[in-house]
Amino acid sequence: MAALHDLSALEASAAVRRGEVSPTELVEHALDRIARLDDQLGAFVTVTADRARAEAAAADELVRTGGDLPPLLGVPTAIKDLNMVAGVPTKLGSTAFADFVPDYDDSVVRLLRTAGTISVGKTATPELGLPCYTETDLGLPARTPWDTARLAGGSSGGAGAAVAGGFVPIAQGSDGGGSVRIPASVCGLVGLKPTRGRVSRGPLDVDATRLSVLGPLARTVRDAAAFLDAVAVPQPGDPELLPPPSTSFLDACDRDPGRLRIGRLVDSPMEFEIEPDVRIAWEQACTVLAGLGHDLEDTAPPIPPEAVPLFETVWAVSAASAPIPPDREHLLRPLTRHLRARGAAASGPQFAHALGMLNEYARRGRTASAHLDVVVAPTLAMTPRPVGWFTDGLDPAEDFERQKRFTPFTAMYNTTGQPAISLPLYESADGLPIGIMLVGRLGAEQLLLSLAAQLEQALPWQARRPPIWSA
Repeated sequence: MAALHDLSALEASAAVRRGEVSPTELVEHALDRIARLDDQLGAFVTVTADRARAEAAAADELVRTGGDLPPLLGVPTAIKDLNMVAGVPTKLGSTAFADFVPDYDDSVVRLLRTAGTISVGKTATPELGLPCYTETDLGLPARTPWDTARLAGGSSGGAGAAVAGGFVPIAQGSDGGGSVRIPASVCGLVGLKPTRGRVSRGPLDVDATRLSVLGPLARTVRDAAAFLDAVAVPQPGDPELLPPPSTSFLDACDRDPGRLRIGRLVDSPMEFEIEPDVRIAWEQACTVLAGLGHDLEDTAPPIPPEAVPLFETVWAVSAASAPIPPDREHLLRPLTRHLRARGAAASGPQFAHALGMLNEYARRGRTASAHLDVVVAPTLAMTPRPVGWFTDGLDPAEDFERQKRFTPFTAMYNTTGQPAISLPLYESADGLPIGIMLVGRLGAEQLLLSLAAQLEQALPWQARRPPIWSA
């Protein structure tokens, strides 16, 4: 008989509706696996067991009374520790915020709760979500369950480890430079970055860069689509209002995408070397797409090399703008202090110029690729990195350069705002996950999900499980 953590989010919610399992049983199973196994993965920074049990009991009662039940009732999930949950410590990956407890929920948290999910805690994230790996001064590094000597990526690394480790079937993440797609690739998951503005960042959104969006890490394309259906609800005051599609994102997974024009991308404005296993995986994905009837052609990166220092300026100013109390600056990690110093050295006009030119380059890039339905690229240039690979014995500047070489493809599409999804289509010769990224036009998540579901059927990955799965 299948274990409860074998169930996808949609399978779990269907089992709850049929009375085959209760929300309390699902939550207790999740809490048990976290208690027994998370010292191997470092997925959680805070576990909210009592709160989750109370919400599960309320969900049990909803099932007993019947009626119109929420679509994801009883499904365990987890919230990234950059997002606010009222009454729950939110440490932002930093000892400088170790005692911060917000008094409000982010909109995405409220919408997930309305959909019936039950959060079992806050997942680990690096300090302020800045690097593409999850090592902090708060606890263990977040590690990929496929090889616990290697990192789970970042900045949604805890979320990736939690889903890949079978703690929860789906988790909330955020993506400002690849932070959903990176852990999806190294943890063997589906990671969806929606179009900018698709998911509300309210009620308090002070991100002037507009780079970051909220999205899911899941084990199936359909679960990712169901997550998006739950949270892609425009909220009052949102600066970018995208009307909801005429049919659900989940419905799109059951539609044939048709014959698509797909751009092949294996270049970047950053300097990098792609590992042979990654290139082979990308080439195989292109071959499969052609075999499915799609037309492929080579394409160029959406932004030029001169955009890279502009992106770095914007990223550094974003770090410098974080409200760190002066008496806690010394608690920050070396990379954070390095980026904040770079950001503080940028003038207002320099920041405005960087933002303006990034927007212009993004416009040009979207225009140049407007004839394409989708772009296919490697998610990362490398397989999962060992713990300490970014930090041990290195100064912060070299740490940052290593991050750029590791993930030269993802941040381009935060600049353009386009939706992108990483799929766990392949693995390396030594069994490590390799993600392939699909990028769509602005607002075209439905087409992206249709194509992703087609690939999931052509190259199913559900039978692949990390060693911890059976524990």
